[in-house]
Amino acid sequence: MFDLSFLLEDGYVRLLVNGVLTTLKLFAVSGLLAIVVGIGLATLRALPLKATKAFVIAVVEYHRNVPMLVQILVWYFGVPQLLPAGLRDWINAGNSEFLFAAIALACNYGAFISEDLRSGLRAIPDTQAEAAWSVGLTYLQAFRFVVLPQGMRVALPALLNQTLRLFKDSSLAMAIGVHELLYRTREIDNLTFRTFDVFLVATLLYLAGTLALMALSDRYATPRTARPARTEKAARAAQAAGGGV
Repeated sequence: MFDLSFLLEDGYVRLLVNGVLTTLKLFAVSGLLAIVVGIGLATLRALPLKATKAFVIAVVEYHRNVPMLVQILVWYFGVPQLLPAGLRDWINAGNSEFLFAAIALACNYGAFISEDLRSGLRAIPDTQAEAAWSVGLTYLQAFRFVVLPQGMRVALPALLNQTLRLFKDSSLAMAIGVHELLYRTREIDNLTFRTFDVFLVATLLYLAGTLALMALSDRYATPRTARPARTEKAARAAQAAGGGV
C-alpha cells in the first residue's frame, strides 16, 4: 500500500503543481514555435530552388541524427558563446534555461513537422497547383492558399503524433535546469528519499497528459481524415441514384 501523504508536507504538492505548469508552458511555447519552423522549412523545401532545398535537407538531417539531449546542450552551452557579450549577458540575466530549451525543442520538432508536411504535400495532385496558377495565383500564393491547407489536413495524424513526442521530450529540459515536472520530481526525491512513490506520481501525471492529447487527437483527427472517404461514398450514392432515374 502506497502512502502519498508525505506530499502534503513542506509544500511538495506546490512543487509538483509548479512543475506541471512549467511543463505545459514549455510544451505550448515550443509547440507553437515548432509549427512555425515546420511550415517555414516545408515552404522552402517546396520552392524550385536547389539552394533552399539543400539547406532544408541539412537542417532535417542534423535534427534527425543528433540526440535531442545533445541539441539542448548545444543550444544552452554552445550558442551563447557565439553571441556578442552584451546580448549574452542580457539573455543569461533572464530565464535562459527555458528559452534555450524551447528553441531546441522547436527546431527539432519543426524539422520533423516539415517532413510530415512534405509527405502530406506529395499526396496532393499537381492539378491543384495548376488550377490555382490558371486563375492567376503566383507560385507562393497557390502553395499558401491551395496546396498547403490540403497537405496539412492529410498530414494531421502524423502532426498530432509529434505533439505526443514533444510533450514527453519536454522532460529532457531538466538537464539544463528548467523547473519542469521531472526536475521537481527529482527535487522532491532528494528531499524525501521516497523515490518510488514520487516517481509513480510523476508517471501518472505524464500518463494523464499523453492520454488527454490522444483523446484530442482521436476527436479532431479522425473526422478530418475520414471525410474524403465519406465524400466519395456520397458521390457514388448520388451517381447510382442519378443513373436509376
